[in-house]
Amino acid sequence: MSLDSDDVKRIAHLARLAIDEQDISTYATNLSNILGLVEQMSAVDTDQVSPMAHPLDEVQRLRTDAVTEQNQREHYQSIAPQVEEGHYLVPRVIE
Repeated sequence: MSLDSDDVKRIAHLARLAIDEQDISTYATNLSNILGLVEQMSAVDTDQVSPMAHPLDEVQRLRTDAVTEQNQREHYQSIAPQVEEGHYLVPRVIE
């Protein structure tokens, strides 16, 4: 697909971009090349290709899920303004 200067001006207007007149031919060429590449990629048969989440088949290293701190709930709740049955009490904000 080939774009002309009127197409570039229309696209720039829709995107609210200011383009200098001397740059319009360069934009037209670059945008035409991009659209040509998209057309080439669309022509490739991908019916037998399964989608993948990532191009590299690697496993993420995760740390072991282990408790590293002791329970300090009583300590933290001792400085809270209001606590009841192990829950923090807060002012009602929704009626």
